[in-house]
Amino acid sequence: MLAPILLFVYNRPAHTRRLIESLKANAEASESMLFIYSDYARNETDMPEVGKVRRYVRHINGFKSVCLIERAENWGLARNIIDGVTAQVNAYGRVIVLEDDLVVAPHFLRFMNDALDVYQDEERVGHIQACDFTKDPTLPDTFLIKWTGSWGWGTWARAWKRFNPNGKELLAQIEERGLARTFDFNGRYPFTRMLRRQIEGKNNSWAIRWNASLFLADILSLNAGKSLVQNTGFDGSGTNCGGGGLYASDLFMERLPVKPISPVTENLEARRAYARYYARTNSFFAKAVRRIKRTLRGDFGA
Repeated sequence: MLAPILLFVYNRPAHTRRLIESLKANAEASESMLFIYSDYARNETDMPEVGKVRRYVRHINGFKSVCLIERAENWGLARNIIDGVTAQVNAYGRVIVLEDDLVVAPHFLRFMNDALDVYQDEERVGHIQACDFTKDPTLPDTFLIKWTGSWGWGTWARAWKRFNPNGKELLAQIEERGLARTFDFNGRYPFTRMLRRQIEGKNNSWAIRWNASLFLADILSLNAGKSLVQNTGFDGSGTNCGGGGLYASDLFMERLPVKPISPVTENLEARRAYARYYARTNSFFAKAVRRIKRTLRGDFGA
């Protein structure tokens, strides 16, 4: 049985339509169950677009089955994803998770299902990630890394049991074990700060807590070195995505084989590639240049 697909939507009808059309271009879509979680509007301003999304998703076809869960109140993305993943991964043992601002390649579902099959009994692998935004030519087609991306991912019930929603506990363990610098890719990206801000209520990221949960358990992610997912949400339309297109990726349109990696250890060259990417894109100078360029073209996103 193919893994069920979980799709989380809100108020972006055009993005949602693009994602669905890209999913349907996958041969496995017609044999895959699709669960759509539609959140309720936060305010009156969002109501019309939420309504458009709901009218569209109520008539989606092309999948083995479509189950629509319409929230009667605004849950927010984190609560929605945590609840949806927990319910379906416990029911089916594995899931593929997407948000409405993604576009997937024609072999995305094949890659995800192959990876979920190949590593289903490997306890040290807890996450599958199909998006690469580094565009680093040194990355192999697939590799293992202690980091979890949230754009087109999958997991198993055995791994999701390790998810700890308590950011305060996670941060305390990271600091007590002296792992903050490693968690932050040698200080190149402030993941620890992101977790601290989640604790302070300044963001509501489920992804940073999932990342920290597996990191502390020494659980690896199988990542794709060629991107099968593209994030189209960096147009200011998303909750956590500002302007600039910083994480743009090029879709790989061919099949990406999944072979067991042995030994099951982190690819340290891949970790260094990510550290280089974050050093290049997250420095004060790089951020200042991006902000100036966005301002000059009238893009005032975050």
